[in-house]
Amino acid sequence: MPPFCRRTILTALGLALVAGDACFLTNSALAQSYPSRPVKIVVPFPAGGSNDIVARVIAQKLSERNNGQTVFVENRGGAGGNIGAEAVASADPDGYTLLLTAPPPLTNNAALYKDLRFDPSTAFAPVALIASVPIVLAVNPSTGIKNVEGLIALAKAKPGTLFFGSSGNGSTNHLAGELLKSMTGIDIVHVPYKGAAPAMNDLVAGHIPVMFDNIPAVLPQVKGKNINAIAVAGAKRAGALPDVPTVAESGVPGFEASAWFGLVAPAKTPAPVLAKLEADIDAILKMPDVQKRFDELGAEPGTISGAAFGKFLADETAKWTKIIRESGAKVD
Repeated sequence: MPPFCRRTILTALGLALVAGDACFLTNSALAQSYPSRPVKIVVPFPAGGSNDIVARVIAQKLSERNNGQTVFVENRGGAGGNIGAEAVASADPDGYTLLLTAPPPLTNNAALYKDLRFDPSTAFAPVALIASVPIVLAVNPSTGIKNVEGLIALAKAKPGTLFFGSSGNGSTNHLAGELLKSMTGIDIVHVPYKGAAPAMNDLVAGHIPVMFDNIPAVLPQVKGKNINAIAVAGAKRAGALPDVPTVAESGVPGFEASAWFGLVAPAKTPAPVLAKLEADIDAILKMPDVQKRFDELGAEPGTISGAAFGKFLADETAKWTKIIRESGAKVD
């Protein structure tokens, strides 16, 4: 090989090594400096619901872990979570705008809305599963409904006259109701709200008789004897409500629906920032006081992050898309 060729190759290799070192140093510096300014966690539902409660626990702990750097929650509800999710999907991918959400905008809404302006499967970088929470079937005491069997009997005796509320079209709680309808043949009418909190307020007031809702929002009202929990929608009983049977135990075998909350960032967020977030969340979810708080809420801390959480999202999307199509659930 001619000398000038060897010099050219060596020069190119040297430049590549320098570039590689520079990239490593840049990524390392990025991870060490993040966050250097306030971080916004968008919750795409109104304040007061389960999603909001969990997000504020995480925001506080993220702030504490990062030398008191401000981490705040911004509620941007509407369109089944799509408005807040779209805002995060279009935000700068720098780790300073995050989405902490229940399933709809990540796994359900693509099958329900024809005009989504973002693709949930590509718009976000998965960070971590924050918590899994049981869904509870609750009724206003004035209904006289004591169990699932009683609900089904009343619905069949008076088809189309019984209303069930949810946190919004396409929410897991909405789809739990649609699943119950399809599996039992009952005709109950869905009433969507702009979030779980206003729906719960109407359940307590007796404006709606029935509602599926996440256990963090249900527990205080059950303890206050404002509503009655008649069943848990998951595969097993909830530790916080050990005497309440599952829907499957109550005459609807195979029924299963549960909720969760996940943290994602805009797609193309730098890998070092994602890794820092994953490490912080992992540490937070192992904190005894966080575990105690989640236990009080009836929630279980998440155990997966990164690529594993990405696979979880894909599996959940496939599951709920199938349920949506089979049940005929609609957003209007």
